[in-house]
Amino acid sequence: MKPTLLIVDDDEEIRSQLRWALTAEYDVVQAGDRAEALAKFREHRPAVVLLDLGLPPSPASPVEGLSTLSEIITEERLAKVVIVSGQGERANAMQAIGQGAWDFVGKPVDMAELQAILRRAFHVAQLERDFQAMQREFQEDAFEGILGKSPGMQEVFRLIQRVASTDASVLILGESGTGKEMVAQAIHSRSRRAKGPFVAINCGAIPENLIESELFGHEKGAFTGAVSQRPGRIETAQDGTLFLDEIGELPAPLQVRLLRFLQEQRIERVGGRESIRVDVRVLAATHVDLKQAMATARFREDLFYRLAVVTLRLPALRERSSDIALLSQAFLRRFAAHFERNNLTFDAAALRAIERHPWPGNVRELENRIKRAVIMADGRQVTTRDLELESTEAPSATTLKEAREQLERELVVQALRRNGGKITGAANELGISRPTLYELMDKLGIQREN
Repeated sequence: MKPTLLIVDDDEEIRSQLRWALTAEYDVVQAGDRAEALAKFREHRPAVVLLDLGLPPSPASPVEGLSTLSEIITEERLAKVVIVSGQGERANAMQAIGQGAWDFVGKPVDMAELQAILRRAFHVAQLERDFQAMQREFQEDAFEGILGKSPGMQEVFRLIQRVASTDASVLILGESGTGKEMVAQAIHSRSRRAKGPFVAINCGAIPENLIESELFGHEKGAFTGAVSQRPGRIETAQDGTLFLDEIGELPAPLQVRLLRFLQEQRIERVGGRESIRVDVRVLAATHVDLKQAMATARFREDLFYRLAVVTLRLPALRERSSDIALLSQAFLRRFAAHFERNNLTFDAAALRAIERHPWPGNVRELENRIKRAVIMADGRQVTTRDLELESTEAPSATTLKEAREQLERELVVQALRRNGGKITGAANELGISRPTLYELMDKLGIQREN
Protein backbone atom coordinates (compact mmCIF):
# COMPACT_ATOMS: atom_id res chain seq x y z
CA MET A 1 0.00 0.00 0.00
CA LYS A 2 1.14 3.53 -0.82
CA PRO A 3 1.47 5.92 2.13
CA THR A 4 -1.27 8.54 2.44
CA LEU A 5 -0.45 12.22 1.80
CA LEU A 6 -2.94 14.98 2.61
CA ILE A 7 -2.63 18.13 0.43
CA VAL A 8 -4.33 21.24 1.84
CA ASP A 9 -4.61 24.18 -0.60
CA ASP A 10 -7.51 26.42 -1.60
CA ASP A 11 -6.36 26.53 -5.25
CA GLU A 12 -7.94 23.56 -7.03
CA GLU A 13 -5.53 23.86 -10.00
CA ILE A 14 -2.45 23.64 -7.72
CA ARG A 15 -3.99 20.66 -5.89
CA SER A 16 -4.55 18.90 -9.21
CA GLN A 17 -0.98 19.56 -10.36
CA LEU A 18 0.45 18.26 -7.11
CA ARG A 19 -1.81 15.22 -7.18
CA TRP A 20 -0.76 14.42 -10.73
CA ALA A 21 2.94 14.69 -9.81
CA LEU A 22 2.72 12.72 -6.55
CA THR A 23 0.02 10.11 -7.11
CA ALA A 24 2.49 7.47 -8.38
CA GLU A 25 4.23 7.45 -5.00
CA TYR A 26 1.43 8.37 -2.59
CA ASP A 27 -2.26 7.87 -1.98
CA VAL A 28 -3.16 11.57 -2.28
CA VAL A 29 -6.09 13.04 -0.31
CA GLN A 30 -7.08 16.70 -0.87
CA ALA A 31 -8.73 19.49 1.11
CA GLY A 32 -9.45 23.15 0.33
CA ASP A 33 -10.03 24.67 3.76
CA ARG A 34 -9.44 24.08 7.47
CA ALA A 35 -12.68 22.22 8.22
CA GLU A 36 -12.23 19.84 5.28
CA ALA A 37 -8.54 19.36 6.13
CA LEU A 38 -9.32 18.33 9.71
CA ALA A 39 -12.10 16.01 8.57
CA LYS A 40 -9.84 14.33 6.00
CA PHE A 41 -7.00 14.11 8.54
CA ARG A 42 -9.22 12.36 11.10
CA GLU A 43 -10.58 10.00 8.45
CA HIS A 44 -7.29 8.98 6.79
CA ARG A 45 -4.69 9.64 9.54
CA PRO A 46 -1.92 10.55 7.06
CA ALA A 47 1.63 10.57 8.38
CA VAL A 48 2.47 13.65 6.25
CA VAL A 49 0.48 16.77 5.36
CA LEU A 50 1.40 19.33 2.66
CA LEU A 51 -0.16 22.60 3.86
CA ASP A 52 -0.53 26.02 2.22
CA LEU A 53 -0.93 28.66 4.95
CA GLY A 54 -3.21 30.89 2.84
CA LEU A 55 -6.62 29.30 3.37
CA PRO A 56 -10.17 30.74 3.18
CA PRO A 57 -11.85 32.78 4.47
CA SER A 58 -8.61 34.90 4.57
CA PRO A 59 -6.26 33.43 1.92
CA ALA A 60 -3.99 36.51 2.08
CA SER A 61 -3.28 35.86 5.78
CA PRO A 62 -1.48 32.90 7.39
CA VAL A 63 -3.88 32.82 10.35
CA GLU A 64 -6.19 30.09 9.03
CA GLY A 65 -3.27 27.92 7.90
CA LEU A 66 -1.48 28.28 11.26
CA SER A 67 -4.70 27.32 13.04
CA THR A 68 -4.96 24.24 10.81
CA LEU A 69 -1.36 23.34 11.65
CA SER A 70 -2.02 23.72 15.38
CA GLU A 71 -5.14 21.54 15.29
CA ILE A 72 -3.43 18.81 13.23
CA ILE A 73 -0.49 18.65 15.66
CA THR A 74 -2.85 18.67 18.64
CA GLU A 75 -4.69 15.75 17.02
CA GLU A 76 -1.44 13.85 16.27
CA ARG A 77 1.77 15.36 17.60
CA LEU A 78 3.93 13.09 15.40
CA ALA A 79 2.30 14.26 12.15
CA LYS A 80 4.80 15.75 9.71
CA VAL A 81 3.38 18.99 8.27
CA VAL A 82 5.30 20.48 5.31
CA ILE A 83 4.46 24.14 4.67
CA VAL A 84 4.16 25.56 1.14
CA SER A 85 5.13 29.24 1.17
CA GLY A 86 5.76 31.99 -1.39
CA GLN A 87 8.99 33.95 -1.70
CA GLY A 88 7.63 36.80 0.44
CA GLU A 89 6.12 34.49 3.05
CA ARG A 90 9.33 33.02 4.50
CA ALA A 91 8.63 34.67 7.87
CA ASN A 92 5.26 32.90 8.00
CA ALA A 93 6.91 29.59 7.13
CA MET A 94 9.48 30.06 9.91
CA GLN A 95 6.66 30.89 12.34
CA ALA A 96 4.98 27.64 11.33
CA ILE A 97 8.26 25.75 11.91
CA GLY A 98 8.38 27.27 15.40
CA GLN A 99 4.85 25.99 16.01
CA GLY A 100 5.70 22.42 15.05
CA ALA A 101 5.74 22.20 11.24
CA TRP A 102 8.25 19.67 9.90
CA ASP A 103 9.74 21.65 6.97
CA PHE A 104 8.76 24.08 4.24
CA VAL A 105 9.08 24.32 0.46
CA GLY A 106 8.98 27.55 -1.52
CA LYS A 107 6.78 28.58 -4.44
CA PRO A 108 6.99 27.92 -7.30
CA VAL A 109 7.39 24.35 -6.11
CA ASP A 110 10.45 22.46 -7.35
CA MET A 111 9.10 18.91 -7.62
CA ALA A 112 12.50 17.26 -7.09
CA GLU A 113 12.99 19.24 -3.87
CA LEU A 114 9.42 18.55 -2.71
CA GLN A 115 9.71 14.81 -3.37
CA ALA A 116 12.97 14.67 -1.41
CA ILE A 117 11.39 16.49 1.54
CA LEU A 118 8.32 14.24 1.46
CA ARG A 119 10.38 11.05 1.29
CA ARG A 120 12.40 12.12 4.32
CA ALA A 121 9.24 13.11 6.20
CA PHE A 122 7.61 9.73 5.52
CA HIS A 123 10.87 7.96 6.43
CA VAL A 124 11.06 9.74 9.80
CA ALA A 125 7.37 9.11 10.44
CA GLN A 126 7.97 5.40 9.83
CA LEU A 127 10.97 5.44 12.18
CA GLU A 128 8.80 6.94 14.90
CA ARG A 129 6.14 4.27 14.34
CA ASP A 130 8.84 1.58 14.44
CA PHE A 131 10.10 3.05 17.69
CA GLN A 132 6.63 2.93 19.25
CA ALA A 133 6.22 -0.67 18.12
CA MET A 134 9.66 -1.53 19.49
CA GLN A 135 8.77 0.13 22.80
CA ARG A 136 5.74 -2.16 23.09
CA GLU A 137 7.86 -5.16 22.12
CA PHE A 138 10.60 -4.27 24.58
CA GLN A 139 8.11 -3.90 27.43
CA GLU A 140 7.30 -7.56 26.90
CA ASP A 141 10.82 -8.75 26.08
CA ALA A 142 13.28 -6.11 27.31
CA PHE A 143 17.02 -6.05 26.93
CA GLU A 144 17.46 -3.64 29.83
CA GLY A 145 16.34 -0.77 27.62
CA ILE A 146 18.89 -1.47 24.86
CA LEU A 147 17.53 -0.40 21.46
CA GLY A 148 18.81 -1.50 18.09
CA LYS A 149 17.51 -2.83 14.78
CA SER A 150 20.89 -2.95 13.02
CA PRO A 151 22.43 -6.35 12.20
CA GLY A 152 25.30 -5.66 14.62
CA MET A 153 22.95 -5.06 17.56
CA GLN A 154 20.72 -8.00 16.64
CA GLU A 155 23.82 -10.19 16.89
CA VAL A 156 24.58 -8.67 20.32
CA PHE A 157 21.04 -9.50 21.48
CA ARG A 158 21.41 -13.05 20.17
CA LEU A 159 24.65 -13.51 22.12
CA ILE A 160 23.12 -12.04 25.29
CA GLN A 161 20.34 -14.61 25.14
CA ARG A 162 22.82 -17.38 24.47
CA VAL A 163 25.32 -16.66 27.26
CA ALA A 164 22.88 -15.45 29.91
CA SER A 165 21.73 -18.95 30.84
CA THR A 166 25.30 -20.10 31.53
CA ASP A 167 27.81 -19.12 34.21
CA ALA A 168 30.59 -18.53 31.69
CA SER A 169 32.78 -15.45 32.08
CA VAL A 170 32.10 -12.89 29.35
CA LEU A 171 34.47 -10.20 28.11
CA ILE A 172 32.56 -7.26 26.60
CA LEU A 173 34.62 -5.21 24.16
CA GLY A 174 33.74 -1.81 22.75
CA GLU A 175 34.62 1.84 22.58
CA SER A 176 33.75 4.17 25.46
CA GLY A 177 30.08 5.09 25.43
CA THR A 178 28.79 2.02 23.55
CA GLY A 179 26.81 0.66 26.53
CA LYS A 180 29.00 -2.11 27.90
CA GLU A 181 27.52 -1.91 31.41
CA MET A 182 23.98 -2.08 30.01
CA VAL A 183 24.91 -5.29 28.20
CA ALA A 184 26.36 -6.71 31.43
CA GLN A 185 23.14 -5.83 33.26
CA ALA A 186 21.10 -7.48 30.50
CA ILE A 187 23.13 -10.70 30.82
CA HIS A 188 22.63 -10.62 34.60
CA SER A 189 18.88 -9.98 34.39
CA ARG A 190 18.39 -12.96 32.07
CA SER A 191 20.54 -15.33 34.12
CA ARG A 192 19.68 -17.67 37.00
CA ARG A 193 21.40 -15.10 39.23
CA ALA A 194 18.92 -12.35 38.37
CA LYS A 195 17.57 -12.24 41.94
CA GLY A 196 21.11 -11.83 43.30
CA PRO A 197 23.10 -8.56 43.35
CA PHE A 198 24.67 -6.92 40.31
CA VAL A 199 27.88 -5.29 41.58
CA ALA A 200 29.89 -3.04 39.26
CA ILE A 201 33.35 -1.58 39.78
CA ASN A 202 35.33 0.60 37.38
CA CYS A 203 38.91 -0.62 37.61
CA GLY A 204 40.23 2.54 35.99
CA ALA A 205 38.42 5.01 38.25
CA ILE A 206 39.80 3.91 41.64
CA PRO A 207 43.32 4.84 42.80
CA GLU A 208 45.78 1.95 42.65
CA ASN A 209 46.38 1.99 46.42
CA LEU A 210 42.64 1.57 47.12
CA ILE A 211 41.44 -0.86 44.47
CA GLU A 212 42.69 -4.00 46.24
CA SER A 213 40.64 -3.14 49.31
CA GLU A 214 37.64 -2.24 47.10
CA LEU A 215 37.75 -5.60 45.36
CA PHE A 216 38.74 -7.97 48.18
CA GLY A 217 37.70 -6.06 51.31
CA HIS A 218 39.83 -5.59 54.44
CA GLU A 219 40.01 -6.51 58.11
CA LYS A 220 40.03 -3.99 60.93
CA GLY A 221 43.51 -2.52 61.35
CA ALA A 222 44.78 -3.84 58.03
CA PHE A 223 46.09 -0.36 57.19
CA THR A 224 45.82 3.20 58.44
CA GLY A 225 42.17 4.21 58.34
CA ALA A 226 40.81 0.64 58.38
CA VAL A 227 38.76 1.21 61.56
CA SER A 228 36.40 -1.69 60.92
CA GLN A 229 36.06 -4.87 58.90
CA ARG A 230 34.68 -4.28 55.42
CA PRO A 231 33.73 -6.82 52.75
CA GLY A 232 34.89 -6.02 49.19
CA ARG A 233 32.91 -5.86 45.95
CA ILE A 234 33.63 -9.51 45.13
CA GLU A 235 32.16 -10.62 48.43
CA THR A 236 29.10 -8.37 48.19
CA ALA A 237 28.32 -9.92 44.78
CA GLN A 238 27.71 -13.32 46.47
CA ASP A 239 25.17 -15.38 44.45
CA GLY A 240 25.05 -12.61 41.86
CA THR A 241 27.18 -11.00 39.16
CA LEU A 242 30.40 -9.00 39.47
CA PHE A 243 31.01 -6.56 36.61
CA LEU A 244 34.63 -5.43 36.23
CA ASP A 245 34.52 -2.39 33.95
CA GLU A 246 37.73 -1.22 32.25
CA ILE A 247 39.53 -4.41 33.27
CA GLY A 248 42.43 -3.39 31.04
CA GLU A 249 43.33 -0.70 33.61
CA LEU A 250 43.77 -3.23 36.47
CA PRO A 251 47.30 -3.02 37.99
CA ALA A 252 49.56 -6.05 37.40
CA PRO A 253 49.73 -7.23 41.08
CA LEU A 254 45.93 -7.30 41.27
CA GLN A 255 45.71 -9.24 38.03
CA VAL A 256 47.47 -12.09 39.87
CA ARG A 257 45.02 -11.94 42.79
CA LEU A 258 42.02 -11.78 40.47
CA LEU A 259 43.29 -14.78 38.49
CA ARG A 260 43.65 -16.79 41.70
CA PHE A 261 40.08 -15.90 42.69
CA LEU A 262 38.75 -16.95 39.26
CA GLN A 263 40.57 -20.28 39.55
CA GLU A 264 39.64 -21.08 43.15
CA GLN A 265 36.47 -19.06 43.78
CA ARG A 266 38.02 -18.03 47.13
CA ILE A 267 39.34 -14.72 48.46
CA GLU A 268 41.18 -13.37 51.47
CA ARG A 269 40.47 -9.85 52.71
CA VAL A 270 43.41 -7.45 52.95
CA GLY A 271 45.02 -8.08 56.34
CA GLY A 272 43.08 -11.30 56.84
CA ARG A 273 43.96 -14.99 56.94
CA GLU A 274 40.55 -16.56 56.46
CA SER A 275 39.83 -18.05 53.03
CA ILE A 276 36.28 -17.08 52.06
CA ARG A 277 34.33 -19.05 49.45
CA VAL A 278 32.48 -16.75 47.03
CA ASP A 279 30.01 -17.87 44.36
CA VAL A 280 29.80 -15.11 41.75
CA ARG A 281 29.70 -14.84 37.98
CA VAL A 282 32.29 -12.47 36.54
CA LEU A 283 31.64 -10.21 33.56
CA ALA A 284 34.38 -7.83 32.40
CA ALA A 285 34.59 -5.01 29.89
CA THR A 286 37.25 -2.82 28.32
CA HIS A 287 37.88 -0.38 25.49
CA VAL A 288 41.60 -1.29 25.60
CA ASP A 289 43.14 -3.62 23.01
CA LEU A 290 43.99 -6.48 25.39
CA LYS A 291 45.91 -8.43 22.77
CA GLN A 292 48.28 -5.51 22.36
CA ALA A 293 48.42 -5.15 26.16
CA MET A 294 49.39 -8.83 26.42
CA ALA A 295 52.07 -8.38 23.77
CA THR A 296 53.65 -5.62 25.88
CA ALA A 297 53.19 -7.58 29.15
CA ARG A 298 50.70 -5.06 30.56
CA PHE A 299 47.96 -7.68 30.80
CA ARG A 300 48.33 -11.34 31.76
CA GLU A 301 47.51 -13.85 29.03
CA ASP A 302 46.22 -16.44 31.52
CA LEU A 303 43.84 -13.85 33.03
CA PHE A 304 42.59 -12.90 29.57
CA TYR A 305 41.61 -16.47 28.77
CA ARG A 306 39.88 -16.85 32.16
CA LEU A 307 37.82 -13.71 31.52
CA ALA A 308 37.18 -14.24 27.80
CA VAL A 309 35.43 -17.62 27.78
CA VAL A 310 32.95 -15.75 25.58
CA THR A 311 33.84 -12.45 23.89
CA LEU A 312 31.06 -10.05 22.95
CA ARG A 313 31.93 -7.01 20.84
CA LEU A 314 29.68 -3.95 20.87
CA PRO A 315 29.63 -1.98 17.59
CA ALA A 316 30.41 1.73 17.66
CA LEU A 317 27.47 4.00 16.88
CA ARG A 318 28.99 4.92 13.49
CA GLU A 319 28.86 1.19 12.62
CA ARG A 320 25.13 1.01 13.33
CA SER A 321 23.95 4.11 11.50
CA SER A 322 20.49 2.63 10.95
CA ASP A 323 19.95 2.85 14.73
CA ILE A 324 20.88 6.52 15.14
CA ALA A 325 17.46 7.98 14.35
CA LEU A 326 15.75 5.31 16.47
CA LEU A 327 17.97 6.04 19.47
CA SER A 328 17.53 9.79 18.95
CA GLN A 329 13.76 9.46 19.11
CA ALA A 330 14.03 7.30 22.23
CA PHE A 331 16.24 9.81 24.06
CA LEU A 332 14.04 12.71 22.94
CA ARG A 333 10.93 11.03 24.33
CA ARG A 334 12.65 10.14 27.61
CA PHE A 335 14.07 13.59 28.31
CA ALA A 336 11.04 15.46 26.99
CA ALA A 337 8.90 13.53 29.47
CA HIS A 338 11.41 14.09 32.29
CA PHE A 339 11.58 17.86 31.71
CA GLU A 340 7.86 18.11 30.90
CA ARG A 341 8.46 19.13 27.26
CA ASN A 342 6.21 16.44 25.79
CA ASN A 343 5.44 18.17 22.46
CA LEU A 344 9.08 18.34 21.34
CA THR A 345 10.16 16.88 18.00
CA PHE A 346 13.32 17.20 15.88
CA ASP A 347 13.27 19.57 12.95
CA ALA A 348 14.47 18.28 9.57
CA ALA A 349 17.89 19.94 9.76
CA ALA A 350 18.50 18.51 13.25
CA LEU A 351 17.85 14.97 12.04
CA ARG A 352 20.17 15.49 9.07
CA ALA A 353 22.88 16.76 11.43
CA ILE A 354 22.38 13.81 13.79
CA GLU A 355 22.75 11.33 10.93
CA ARG A 356 25.88 13.07 9.57
CA HIS A 357 27.72 13.44 12.88
CA PRO A 358 30.45 10.78 13.43
CA TRP A 359 29.58 10.32 17.16
CA PRO A 360 33.08 9.67 18.54
CA GLY A 361 31.53 9.43 22.03
CA ASN A 362 28.99 6.85 20.77
CA VAL A 363 25.59 6.39 22.43
CA ARG A 364 26.67 8.30 25.54
CA GLU A 365 27.47 11.39 23.46
CA LEU A 366 24.17 11.13 21.59
CA GLU A 367 22.26 10.82 24.86
CA ASN A 368 24.03 13.79 26.46
CA ARG A 369 23.58 16.05 23.42
CA ILE A 370 19.86 15.31 23.21
CA LYS A 371 19.41 15.85 26.95
CA ARG A 372 21.05 19.28 26.60
CA ALA A 373 18.98 20.05 23.49
CA VAL A 374 15.70 19.30 25.29
CA ILE A 375 16.71 21.71 28.06
CA MET A 376 17.80 24.44 25.60
CA ALA A 377 15.03 24.19 22.97
CA ASP A 378 12.85 27.32 22.74
CA GLY A 379 9.96 26.17 20.59
CA ARG A 380 8.34 22.85 19.82
CA GLN A 381 11.28 21.58 17.80
CA VAL A 382 14.87 20.67 18.61
CA THR A 383 17.27 22.40 16.22
CA THR A 384 20.92 21.96 15.23
CA ARG A 385 21.75 24.93 17.47
CA ASP A 386 20.18 23.14 20.46
CA LEU A 387 22.28 20.07 19.65
CA GLU A 388 25.43 22.14 19.02
CA LEU A 389 25.84 20.33 15.71
CA GLU A 390 25.86 23.27 13.29
CA SER A 391 29.28 22.28 11.97
CA THR A 392 27.90 19.00 10.62
CA GLU A 393 25.63 20.75 8.13
CA ALA A 394 26.79 20.51 4.54
CA PRO A 395 27.85 23.82 2.95
CA SER A 396 25.02 25.63 1.18
CA ALA A 397 24.89 25.26 -2.57
CA THR A 398 25.27 28.40 -4.66
CA THR A 399 23.55 27.22 -7.84
CA LEU A 400 20.47 25.14 -8.61
CA LYS A 401 22.69 22.40 -10.11
CA GLU A 402 24.83 22.25 -6.94
CA ALA A 403 21.74 22.20 -4.74
CA ARG A 404 20.26 19.33 -6.72
CA GLU A 405 23.51 17.33 -6.57
CA GLN A 406 23.83 18.01 -2.84
CA LEU A 407 20.28 16.77 -2.25
CA GLU A 408 20.79 13.72 -4.47
CA ARG A 409 24.04 12.83 -2.68
CA GLU A 410 22.37 13.07 0.72
CA LEU A 411 19.42 10.90 -0.34
CA VAL A 412 21.66 8.23 -1.90
CA VAL A 413 24.09 8.10 1.04
CA GLN A 414 21.29 7.84 3.60
CA ALA A 415 19.48 5.15 1.58
CA LEU A 416 22.70 3.12 1.34
CA ARG A 417 23.27 3.48 5.10
CA ARG A 418 19.75 2.42 5.96
CA ASN A 419 20.13 -0.65 3.75
CA GLY A 420 23.56 -1.63 5.02
CA GLY A 421 25.26 -0.70 1.73
CA LYS A 422 23.03 -3.06 -0.29
CA ILE A 423 22.39 -1.60 -3.74
CA THR A 424 19.09 -3.44 -4.36
CA GLY A 425 17.47 -2.24 -1.13
CA ALA A 426 18.70 1.34 -1.61
CA ALA A 427 17.50 1.42 -5.23
CA ASN A 428 14.06 0.13 -4.24
CA GLU A 429 13.81 2.75 -1.50
CA LEU A 430 14.79 5.53 -3.93
CA GLY A 431 12.39 4.25 -6.59
CA ILE A 432 15.10 3.72 -9.24
CA SER A 433 16.78 0.73 -10.89
CA ARG A 434 20.12 -0.75 -9.81
CA PRO A 435 21.94 0.46 -12.98
CA THR A 436 20.53 3.97 -12.47
CA LEU A 437 21.74 3.98 -8.86
CA TYR A 438 25.21 2.84 -9.96
CA GLU A 439 25.33 5.66 -12.54
CA LEU A 440 24.16 8.17 -9.92
CA MET A 441 26.80 7.01 -7.43
CA ASP A 442 29.54 7.37 -10.06
CA LYS A 443 28.31 10.84 -11.04
CA LEU A 444 28.19 11.99 -7.39
CA GLY A 445 31.52 10.42 -6.47
CA ILE A 446 30.02 7.98 -3.96
CA GLN A 447 32.36 5.04 -3.53
CA ARG A 448 30.96 1.54 -4.00
CA GLU A 449 31.55 -0.94 -1.17
CA ASN A 450 33.43 -4.10 -2.13
